[in-house]
Amino acid sequence: MTTTDTLDPERVQEFAGTLFGTLSAGSTALMISIGHRTGLFDALAATPAATSEELARAAGLHERYVREWLGAMTTSAIVRHDPDTDTYRLPTEHAAVLTRAAGPDNLASQMQFIPLLAQVEDQIVDCFAHGGGVPYSSYERFHAVMAEQSAQIHDAGLVDRIIPLVNGLTERLESGIRVADIGCGQGHAVNLLARAFPNSEFVGFDFSAEAIAVARAEATELATPNARFEVRDVADLTDTGTFGAITAFDAIHDQAEPARVLAEIAAHLDPDDGVFLMVDMAASSNLDDNLEIPWAPFLYTVSTMHCMTVSLALGGSGLGTAWGTQQASDMLADAGFTEIDLKTIEDDFINVYYVARR
Repeated sequence: MTTTDTLDPERVQEFAGTLFGTLSAGSTALMISIGHRTGLFDALAATPAATSEELARAAGLHERYVREWLGAMTTSAIVRHDPDTDTYRLPTEHAAVLTRAAGPDNLASQMQFIPLLAQVEDQIVDCFAHGGGVPYSSYERFHAVMAEQSAQIHDAGLVDRIIPLVNGLTERLESGIRVADIGCGQGHAVNLLARAFPNSEFVGFDFSAEAIAVARAEATELATPNARFEVRDVADLTDTGTFGAITAFDAIHDQAEPARVLAEIAAHLDPDDGVFLMVDMAASSNLDDNLEIPWAPFLYTVSTMHCMTVSLALGGSGLGTAWGTQQASDMLADAGFTEIDLKTIEDDFINVYYVARR
């Protein structure tokens, strides 16, 4: 036990400074989320420099709130302020990762997870004391935020970069096969694939009726009659038939019964050439191996406050976001997959792409 005799005051001050930095970083993340949701970054990037009044008019917002937000962005060194003209500008290098024009590189949209998770803090604290979990219904904007994240990635590279990771899959989709997406959410990936490959038949499964309704509406808007969506617990794929390909985008670790889901996927692949493409977090199953991942604290936080707890709320295993490549590979093998390849995309440091066959 540490005593006052062994306490190093300098190290105490150093650690206290670290914590104040954490407090400031968390506050900045919250304000970045607001800047993204209100369109302030996009409006600021569209002009060389603007006063708070000009920016508020451009974004259609109240100036007093915009001015205070600019104070937070300026003191966090995200926005530059010219005191002589009282104008603000967003450096081009910052706009490259803070605006909607950045596509999948837009990190401002990621900051939305901070306020989203904070909404359930009281419930999570109660779970620490009494067990159980927080249900999906407690996350008001979860499907919308996740859909935005996946849309940025999939619009930029689903057809041209992700699907080609599976040898021959593009050609098979062009010829026409049946494809299922597990935990499809609002179904944007399914609709993109259906539009790109009109000869194939696509179905998205998710247990959220609200998300499925959005997916169906987008299918109508994009005119993709070869895409359909079904409210279903993916732990039971009875009577769905077999598929030439099954996909799961960042969905398996959330499941109440992930082992059963993987077994169902294996059982419903075409026996000759069926393939499973699973996308999940790039992390190790061993905690100490994740010490070098800069965003690892976020992975364990989002797991505690969403991925793990929604599984536990259903009486599930609570697998967690950082289940890792080792456990994922073992579970795929246990489900009946005999060929498991882990693939990566050069500039995607977040995900691992599993290509598995029976």
